[in-house]
Amino acid sequence: MGNYKLEPVTEEKDLGILITDNLKPSKQCQLAYSKVKALGLIGRAISYRNKDILVRIYKTLVRPHLEYSVSEWSHYILR
Repeated sequence: MGNYKLEPVTEEKDLGILITDNLKPSKQCQLAYSKVKALGLIGRAISYRNKDILVRIYKTLVRPHLEYSVSEWSHYILR
């Protein structure tokens, strides 16, 4: 690109999605899993276990991390 030499990279993060050089979503899945560990923390930290409150906490803190970029890696898991 003109006089600028592009360096090769093995992974790039764009819009929160991790793209690797082999195009496999394993690192993206690991990243989502590491964020979802909060579910265990929620279970241990909250002593008042009302179902409605736990569902609301799950939908707010955990579910978005699982659903973000699901279209990028879901076809890989279904194979």
